[in-house]
Amino acid sequence: MGHARWSADDWTVYARATVGKATDDIFAARTMKDDFDPSKIKVRESRDSIENPNSNAIIIACDVTGSMGSLADNLVRHGIGTAFEEILKRQPVTDPHLMVMGVGDVTCDSAPLQATQFEADIRIAAQLEEIYIEHGGGGNSWESYNLPWYFAAQKTSIDCLEKRGKKGYLFTVGDEQIPEALTRAQVKKALNLDLQMELIENRDLLTMVGRYYEVFHLMVEEGSHYQSCGDRVKRGWQELLGQRAIPLADHTKLAEVIVSTIEVCEGRDKRAVADSWDKATALVVARAVGNLGANLVRHNNGGAGVVRF
Repeated sequence: MGHARWSADDWTVYARATVGKATDDIFAARTMKDDFDPSKIKVRESRDSIENPNSNAIIIACDVTGSMGSLADNLVRHGIGTAFEEILKRQPVTDPHLMVMGVGDVTCDSAPLQATQFEADIRIAAQLEEIYIEHGGGGNSWESYNLPWYFAAQKTSIDCLEKRGKKGYLFTVGDEQIPEALTRAQVKKALNLDLQMELIENRDLLTMVGRYYEVFHLMVEEGSHYQSCGDRVKRGWQELLGQRAIPLADHTKLAEVIVSTIEVCEGRDKRAVADSWDKATALVVARAVGNLGANLVRHNNGGAGVVRF
């Protein structure tokens, strides 16, 4: 997918139509759409086209449990437009193709993972509106943030890597911890794939998805779980991802933080990146990218191939 081009005019018309609408009016789905069900998806493709000859795949996987539905609401009203327009203006990468995922809890939710197509135009907003905001989750202090990793490694095919040896970007976003592993039963339930072992631990998942994507997690500090268990959440993510565990102090600046992270990873000075935004946004961005080091991104030689676990 991604055979179109972003139009600021289209976004303006779309964004105006969301003004005054309640979140439940925008996200009207009351069950997971078959088109977004990972167990029914064979592959999601990000392909070059005449409109986007040098495409770059970007995945934003948002927690939609509990109060975290506000992340998707912000993306619909503001974030998608900001992400596309700022990437096209700043050009840390060319021709962005965006996929949005909804993340829940694989142990108890009916829709633990949902995935749109990769899109390069306003169609991504319409698809995001069709995500089921389940408001689920359990009492286990974690959500299934590792499901997007396995899906991205096993069920996406992206030209930026396969043609040019350049990995995509994958951002998970939420306020809770991550389970230590994915089990065979969970992979079968959520993705309809057969894991050839009883479980796969997160570090092995990261090794696998890291062949295709630069992986980050944005820790939503406003979330109720982070407010009560922030030290534990932060410690767990930093032990797993190091500097790629990024604090997000204001969820309404999600798109700006993602764009800025990509800029810094592509070699731009983090102080200059933060200062390029308005004052309030600059404070959030500076804190988010403050721990990112130089030369964080390493590009492949392409043709990594799919590895089945």
